[in-house]
Amino acid sequence: MTATTAAPATTHTTSFVDGSFLDPSDTADTLDVLNPSTGQTLTTLNISSAQVVDDAVAAATRAQPAWSALTEVQRAQYMHRIADVMAGRREEFVTDLMTEQGKTRADAEGEVDKAISYFHYMAEWARRIEGEMIPSDRTDELILLRRRPIGVVAGICPWNFPLFLIARKAAPAFITGSTVVIKPAEDTPLNAIMFAEVCAEAGLPDGVFNLVIGRGDVGEALSGHPDVDFVTFTGSTATGSKIMESASRNVTKVTLELGGKAPAIVAADADLDLAVEMIAMSRLMNNGQVCTCAERVYVDASVAPVFLAKMTDYFSSLKVGDPADESVEVGPLINADAKSNTLAFLERAREQGATVLTGGEDVEGPGYFFTPAVIEVTDVDAEILHAEVFGPILPVHVVSGIDEAIAEANDCNYGLSSSLYTNDLNLAMRVIDELEFGEVYVNRENEEAIQGFHAGIKASGIGGADGKHAIEDYTTTQVSYIQRR
Repeated sequence: MTATTAAPATTHTTSFVDGSFLDPSDTADTLDVLNPSTGQTLTTLNISSAQVVDDAVAAATRAQPAWSALTEVQRAQYMHRIADVMAGRREEFVTDLMTEQGKTRADAEGEVDKAISYFHYMAEWARRIEGEMIPSDRTDELILLRRRPIGVVAGICPWNFPLFLIARKAAPAFITGSTVVIKPAEDTPLNAIMFAEVCAEAGLPDGVFNLVIGRGDVGEALSGHPDVDFVTFTGSTATGSKIMESASRNVTKVTLELGGKAPAIVAADADLDLAVEMIAMSRLMNNGQVCTCAERVYVDASVAPVFLAKMTDYFSSLKVGDPADESVEVGPLINADAKSNTLAFLERAREQGATVLTGGEDVEGPGYFFTPAVIEVTDVDAEILHAEVFGPILPVHVVSGIDEAIAEANDCNYGLSSSLYTNDLNLAMRVIDELEFGEVYVNRENEEAIQGFHAGIKASGIGGADGKHAIEDYTTTQVSYIQRR
């Protein structure tokens, strides 16, 4: 692991408000942005003060009426330009995600391309956002339902998909006529600064997109701001609860995409080579730091020995290291705390009787590296089968059959993603019916489509993202009753 990724070129080091980057003197404290592959500081950014947060919301508020007065087609033209400018800077964004977030090149390219596609996709809804005509009980009356912009949107983003989550929050706001204030995660703000540059280059009107930088207190100031109309947050369940509490003071609408503990069920008739490949892909995406990751496996006893052997071989062959080396398949964890937490999860699993089949080693040297582990867990109540790890540990529990697998899969506080491996269509339909999760993937990796609806239940959140159902979240309804006289 001698290669190191280059630091991204950043021109600005502070907030973007009303079409301009602020002078650093307008901000308060600072934060260091680190390269998780080396532990070294990439740059130091100025944190947005409370006044800057107020100014960003005020800019979005001022810009919103004129932005919403444009037709959807006019707003879509701006969105296509944003996507085109991003495409022109694709390699810069890829390098940044490899550097400040530790993504492998394949994962970084996938995220950038998906963010670009997201703006094009949402722009295509310009002629598809529709209202309704509702039958009236009265003669000569029309009842019309319209969808109107929600107003000012506060988007609070996580560090694991920092660029795509900006797209996921900003694009539906833009097409529906709302303006945006984004707060990126403190670990990964550089791509957000680059995105603000993109908005300026694309000619987006001043105030339509605004950016504030900081830690949790900045997110709290934004989510609790009285002039914010909608808060969309992606992150941990614990932080989501705080966001919801903060927003509740102003009865502000929220959507929360929170944690997950996705089960993967491997039935007796499963294609084991496919199951191993897809589950490994789902567990190791973004170095195991995804809310939809395959976090636990329930495998039928009749195929468990072969499955475990194949999965152990797969994990043992992985190359771990700095993403600057393009042969690397698993990069670093995001920071020192993430590595420490992952190691602690593994140690507690051992104490609860789990057997480590491969991996789980603390890689010495700079950076936050951990070798991906496969472990066999016999205790169904073991913490590692119930708590979100957010690191590349794959716990496998052997079950007697599909009934036990479904019961164990559902025995969880989370309800975001799940998967099933079987060649029996009737079994697949039954399991889909009985799994208590917002998403079920059958014989494929855990990755949602931008035209679907990414939404969980239980402690995994409120509302959802993607597709037409997410667009509706960014609107309010107005019903008019028109009586002819």
